[in-house]
Amino acid sequence: MSAKLIKLASRYSRKSTIVETHPHNLCEQDQINSWNFPKHPIITSSEEIQVFNWGLIPFWTKAKKEAKEIREMTFNAHADTIFEKPLFRESIMKRRCIVPSTGYFAWRREGNKKIPYHILLKGEEIFSMAGIFDLWLDQATGEGHSTFAIITTESNPLTSYIHNTNFRMPVILSKGDEERWLAPDLSKDEITSLLKPYCANLMKVNFVSHDRLIERNPNCPVTTI
Repeated sequence: MSAKLIKLASRYSRKSTIVETHPHNLCEQDQINSWNFPKHPIITSSEEIQVFNWGLIPFWTKAKKEAKEIREMTFNAHADTIFEKPLFRESIMKRRCIVPSTGYFAWRREGNKKIPYHILLKGEEIFSMAGIFDLWLDQATGEGHSTFAIITTESNPLTSYIHNTNFRMPVILSKGDEERWLAPDLSKDEITSLLKPYCANLMKVNFVSHDRLIERNPNCPVTTI
């Protein structure tokens, strides 16, 4: 087991039997690229760390073509509409998860320029983004696909400066709210109370040069463990 995987399992008090079968996907990458529909370690109420693909496919999706079209639109789910949209409304009530992260990238637009920044939490090497998941069964092949989306909310003052076009940020859970988020019996009001912007004073930002970003990964919205 790699040092990264040991750290992840320890952070969430989970077993890593399943995730160990995907080391080439999960343990040698510092960053993941949503456009490649990557596999990613996910925390659920299970005692095992799970491995899901990014880009949620609802269970009721009929065919592979429809699944691909939907998945291209469901990397993120907006907190303000998540209870109403058919794509997400069952998952938010019944299938919530945690997406472990070490930081994420956002771009500030200045005229025709897009300036990349790396956003992290102070004193938190690994932190938790709120997510939802679903299981889709491909009727043509009989293969099951576990997929997830990251929930976004309105930005806080720090991230508003950077993400100055749509003013969004991922929902970040405090350590004290992590297991609560995964509890199966939360009401809509209880869930909504957790879908709030993270405190800006607990976050920090690093400027990232375009050369460094391109060298490591040209399309990289999230840095992960």
